[in-house]
Amino acid sequence: MSTRVHLDRRGFLTVSLLGGTALAFDACVPLSAQGAEQGAGQGAPGVLNAFVRIAPDNAITIGAKNPEIGQGIRTMLPMLIAEELDADWAQVRIAQTLADDAVYGPQVAGGSRATPVNWLPMRRVGAAARQMILNAAAAEWGVEAATLTTERGHVVAAASGRRAPYAAFAVRAAALPAPDMATVPLKAARDFRIIGTAQPGVDTPAIVAGKPLFGIDTDLPNMVHAAIAISPVFGGTITALDDAAVRAIPGVVAVVRLNSGLAAANGADDAVAVVADSWWTAAQARQKLAIAWAPPAAGGDHATASYERTAATLLDGEPRHDLARIGDAAAALKGAHRVVTARYDYPFLAHATLEPQNCTALFADGKLELWAPSQAPAAGRKATARALGIAPEAITIHMPRIGGGFGRRLMNDYMVQAALIAKAVPGRPVKLLYDRTDDIRHDCYRPAGWHRLTAGLDAKGAIAAITDHFVSFGHDGEPAIAAEMSPFEFPAQLVPAVHYGATYMPTTMPTGWLRAPTSNAMAFTFQGFLDEVALAAGCDLPELLRRTLGEPRTLPPPERGAAFDTGRARRVIDAVCTRAGWRGGRATPGGAKTGKGRGFGFYFSHAGYFAEVVDITVVDKTTIRVDKVWVAGDVGSHVINPLNAVHQVQGSVIDGIAQALAGQKIDVVAGAVAQENFGDFPLLRIDAAPRAVDVTFVPSDAAPTGLGEPALPPVIPAIANAVFDATGRRLRSLPLRLA
Repeated sequence: MSTRVHLDRRGFLTVSLLGGTALAFDACVPLSAQGAEQGAGQGAPGVLNAFVRIAPDNAITIGAKNPEIGQGIRTMLPMLIAEELDADWAQVRIAQTLADDAVYGPQVAGGSRATPVNWLPMRRVGAAARQMILNAAAAEWGVEAATLTTERGHVVAAASGRRAPYAAFAVRAAALPAPDMATVPLKAARDFRIIGTAQPGVDTPAIVAGKPLFGIDTDLPNMVHAAIAISPVFGGTITALDDAAVRAIPGVVAVVRLNSGLAAANGADDAVAVVADSWWTAAQARQKLAIAWAPPAAGGDHATASYERTAATLLDGEPRHDLARIGDAAAALKGAHRVVTARYDYPFLAHATLEPQNCTALFADGKLELWAPSQAPAAGRKATARALGIAPEAITIHMPRIGGGFGRRLMNDYMVQAALIAKAVPGRPVKLLYDRTDDIRHDCYRPAGWHRLTAGLDAKGAIAAITDHFVSFGHDGEPAIAAEMSPFEFPAQLVPAVHYGATYMPTTMPTGWLRAPTSNAMAFTFQGFLDEVALAAGCDLPELLRRTLGEPRTLPPPERGAAFDTGRARRVIDAVCTRAGWRGGRATPGGAKTGKGRGFGFYFSHAGYFAEVVDITVVDKTTIRVDKVWVAGDVGSHVINPLNAVHQVQGSVIDGIAQALAGQKIDVVAGAVAQENFGDFPLLRIDAAPRAVDVTFVPSDAAPTGLGEPALPPVIPAIANAVFDATGRRLRSLPLRLA
């Protein structure tokens, strides 16, 4: 994924020639040509660049370029533009752009990268538009642009007292050359009026009113509907299909064989879609398909029980692949004052988005139009073009709001499926919709993993050595997607002797990134284990981390990742301990007797530093209830929209609690997923949510970073550590269970 947006006058400040009230941020034409066209019509809106349109009444429409999956990006990115444009936020209207990375730069919702990637580019877009307005006003008033200022969507000439709205100059401004994006002046932070203010989500009123916004709401004239049957066993393929009974059902339009893109080998068909005049008809009709399935060509015993047995055996041996070697860990462990060892594991997880996978496609005259709730539409464009044998430029992608992604919609199988089905019924829009069982049984799962960890302490209670044998899934010595482990996994860079190694097992399960990928599992493993190490060292986990972090300094970044600042880490640890009144552990004296416990967790992921304290109660010796969570996080110098930022952190904590306590686990039986709905893959219910999630942001001098993911990982080990505090039992497997 690209982490930079390249800006120049020709490529980034592009414009639309379409007038009227409808926005079409989709055409890439030279600014001068656009300006001449706009200037020809009186009362036409001034389109200053690909993102900014100013109407005659001075209403300013700003294009939101990234997919919105609930992370608030549709509000936040326009805030950056509006700040530097010096607009009046009350006059700003926001519209979703099309997916076109040639015009807008990277359009991805993943990895918490939207803020760091767009922090400067979007501000420069706004600053460039403001400069063009000033230049146009200067030309019209016959003064130097440097003598003019702006204020809430107006140009002001202090010398003469003149004042006029941006709309008075918008059309003329659109005809001017774009300024140099690399040198356009930006505001000082002290002058921010929009950045740092709490702004409600632009979509919130429509969501509360139940208005159609999401991919699942797409409704087009002459639209038909598709339900899909995919091989229940991953890697299985179709050997025979009898669809005569289905084709005879009134309302059925077509039956289409295709490759789902999930796990079928050699491009063979592993799915059948039924297209009908309603989704209900299509879903009922697919039950009458007579399909004979061939087993996966890979063979093998693909089942949860088999994976667990194999992993246990592999953990007893040496890792087959080295991830990190620092010093001589074996020798350091032999000479250690005290040695701690433990095994941790976690299961496959589904994404279980509230909005199941869906996509609407229209294929006509060799071109494709998609309404795709995708987190990575550019990747979906490439995959779809390849599957249909058409040019990527022949595909138009609309980006409806997404009802939960969590990484699932980075995998664009549903886009390809919808496109293949639409090609079979050209000229009619086709909406493909998964039901809940489709969604859970045909996901790209967070892979399971197993760890054997060992740490050695010196006589002063410092970590002298740490090792981990990590077992997960992969092929030919390479990890499967999301089955990676970083060689810099904390605390590797801070310990004199380290050996991290991995062994990979084959699987037919498709895997993918889940919110805070790898971090959601590694935090549980390493922070849980370090809590055990802290006990052996005679201190609590925050104190062990302080000892390990040492003096404030920046450690070199890994090849793929962010540099680690020990000072920033320590500050969030100290902040949350102060906020929660941490006194070395127990929430209530005699925690084991009262059933109350307190736990701590810290993690650095997606360039964010987060520390969390959790208070729990163990009810009837079996049920773990989270009472309150305290969170301290450092995501850089600015929290752009504090209202949304707090919600992001609270939502991350809720997700983490669900992974720890709700009973989420995907079981594989004979190569197929056993779970089918929220009854056996539960989400966290409101009565299980904590009464409060207290959020504190610890600012630093670093550039702003993302918030969609880094607050999730620490809460999981904090809960496990709190259970130990309350009961004396160490839970090393997810989901956490006392009975």
